[in-house]
Parts: sequence; structure tokens; C-alpha cells
Amino acid sequence: MPILRLLCFLFLALAAPLSAQQRGPLVLAAASLQESMNDAADAWAARRHPRPVISFAASSALARQIESGAPADLFISADEEWMDYLQGKGLLRPGTRAGFVSNRLVLVAPAASSLRLSLVRGFPLVKALGSGRLAMGDPGAVPAGKYGVEAMSNLGVWGQVQTRVARAENVRAALAFVERGAAPLGIVYATDAMAAKGVRVVGVFPASSHRPITYPLALVSRSAHPEAEAFRRFLLSREGKAIFARRGFTFPR
Repeated sequence: MPILRLLCFLFLALAAPLSAQQRGPLVLAAASLQESMNDAADAWAARRHPRPVISFAASSALARQIESGAPADLFISADEEWMDYLQGKGLLRPGTRAGFVSNRLVLVAPAASSLRLSLVRGFPLVKALGSGRLAMGDPGAVPAGKYGVEAMSNLGVWGQVQTRVARAENVRAALAFVERGAAPLGIVYATDAMAAKGVRVVGVFPASSHRPITYPLALVSRSAHPEAEAFRRFLLSREGKAIFARRGFTFPR
């Protein structure tokens, strides 16, 4: 979600004449969490709580919005770096940061593709791309893009494709490029591929090729919502984690 649209969303969400007790906490969550976070919000609402208001975008964009004063209650990042960034600026409530879920990095192609690749050092990525481009989150900011560059660098293929990247504003936008056939291959999370009908996984990056993919969560320091901490605890509970496990997420060790 571009910055302007995100700001409009936040304004409309909070401009409604509802007190904090009537609306749920405002959650800014990494784009790859869409299905699982909506499942969790529905489960929370089924317990007779106000349903959380959730905005999805790249972790980088969300962190910048919090830095700029967005009235968020809870932040869930797709990497530790953007959470570190906010913590370093004193924008997280002490004692609320926790490791949440984990993911895997995969290479996807359109569903009709018959391609299969073993993602080992020197694998033929350029040949597989043909004349097309590699869709991925912007490596300069988006966590999935950063993980992708790290993995391809360690496997010795990044130098061959770095000028042929279709940079997307978040991992779901990269996924959409492949689903629409605008890119023959894309790098996304395993859970994104699981949620999409228009792509298939053609290879899984070795866990050793990149840093562990972890999603930390924390309350934003300025949050005053009475249910923000309770919802955070629900997400970290056995019941909450089971919701994310059903969507393909794993958990940090």
C-alpha cells in the first residue's frame, strides 16, 4: 500500500466517531500476514472483542509511518531490522517486543509453469528467467527483498540478475507480478505462495542461504488502546499461534 493510501486508511479508520473502547486496536502488519492476521482478528472478535483494525504494507513503510506519528497500537514486522529501527528511536513500549512467527523463502512461477529448480550454488536462474525479469520486494527496503538478495548472493547468482529485477513495494506486489504473468519468476515467502492460486513453488531457498526469517511484534509506545496488550498476548498464545500455523507459518526456536 503506497504511503498516501496508507495515510488515508489510517485517517478514515480513526476519524469515525467511535471511542477506543468501541473499535479494536490499530495493527500495522507486514503484507505477508494478510490472511493469518485477518483470521486472528476474526477469532478475537468471536470472543466478543471489538475487531482489530489492520493495515498491511511493507514493514519499511509501516515503520516510517509509526516514526511519523501514525496512531498505531501494535506493529508486526517481517524482519528484526525495522523493529530495531523503531526500538532505537524509543517508539516501542518496553517489555512488549517478542519473537512471533517464522517463514521460508521460495521461488515461484505462474501456476501453468512446469519449471523445477534445485536452489543450490550456481543454479541456472538467468536461463530460467529467459527474457523476463525477477519479481521481488525492493531490496533497498522490503524485508523479503533483502532476504532474497542475501540468499542469491550466497548462492552465487545475484550478480547475474541484479539488473533484471522488477522491484515491488512489498512482497504481495511481487507475488501479483507473477500471478498476472508480468514476471516469469518471483521471490516470495512460502506462506504467500500457499495463499495464492496463480503461482506454484519451483524451488525453496536453503535456510542456510539467508538469515532466519522472523516476525517480531511489539506495542507502539504511544498506544493507549485498552485491548492492545490483550490482543498482543492472544497472538502469542497457543490458540493464536495455531491460527498462523494453519496458514503455513512456523515459529522461532
